[in-house]
Amino acid sequence: MNHTDLTLRAVSGPGELDLFCQLTYALDDELADDLATSRRRPEWMWVALRGGELVARAAWWGRPGQAAPFLLDVFDLEDVAAGASLLRSALAAILPAGARPPAYHRIVPTEWREEPGTRSMVEDRMNALEQTGARLLAERLRFEWQPGTSVVPTGNRLVFRKIRDEDEVLDLMTRVLAGTLDAHSRDNLTRMSARAAAIRHYEDELAHYRSPRDGWRVATLPDGTPIGFVTPARNDYHPVIGHLAVVPEHRGNGYLDDILAEGTRILAAQQVPRIRAATDLGNVPMANAFRPAGYVNFERTITMSWP
Repeated sequence: MNHTDLTLRAVSGPGELDLFCQLTYALDDELADDLATSRRRPEWMWVALRGGELVARAAWWGRPGQAAPFLLDVFDLEDVAAGASLLRSALAAILPAGARPPAYHRIVPTEWREEPGTRSMVEDRMNALEQTGARLLAERLRFEWQPGTSVVPTGNRLVFRKIRDEDEVLDLMTRVLAGTLDAHSRDNLTRMSARAAAIRHYEDELAHYRSPRDGWRVATLPDGTPIGFVTPARNDYHPVIGHLAVVPEHRGNGYLDDILAEGTRILAAQQVPRIRAATDLGNVPMANAFRPAGYVNFERTITMSWP
């Protein structure tokens, strides 16, 4: 198929949302509000047109005030090669020369491999991304707890207290990176020290939670020895179990269950409409903690990244 007839460009503004949404995805109903709040910008939303018909689109998401987007989370296509061309042109325009592109995240059904049509759509997008140099980083399980679900008791093995300050959070985040099963963290550790990776995670995610930090908890033994921590919070869209981990020397004792129960209890007491959480498919201990705590795996995400 001839791709020299493609028009590749950013949208002009909210007035072109109808054009942009001629291809569809689960996040479409958030686009208008994201544009109004500068989480998206017209120059970060690109279309590939052939004869006026939309054949591919891509939209990046970022935080207000930041110069570059944080992730690519909308990418749809009817033509793999056109999608790859769109990504190349958009990335060249959006990012400074030599900058690493932000990761790609795609929400997919839990059984996406079993349904041929869905599998083909997912793999077409992955193929287009691979043509630009991206590679699969992780497949993640997305969990949800809903009101009316029982809150599992925390038990009496651990004591929970408020996190003292940012330094304590960063110290714990650094410690739990040893032996981590999280693919994003392991990828960061190939590029930087554990402390730098913890700081990046904090600055990219925890520092932007919209809720107060009064609910963040350190889990300790009765003698005060820290076992782990949890940061129940609210992001831009949902109440979340933001970060939950156990320090390496105390893993394998079932403490994840108690810590997750405490985080769930804190958010449930606020009468939230739901609680969202996620973990890598390969992080079996974490996934096994969510299910008995009343969380349902309702979706997955595919994450791809560039070297």
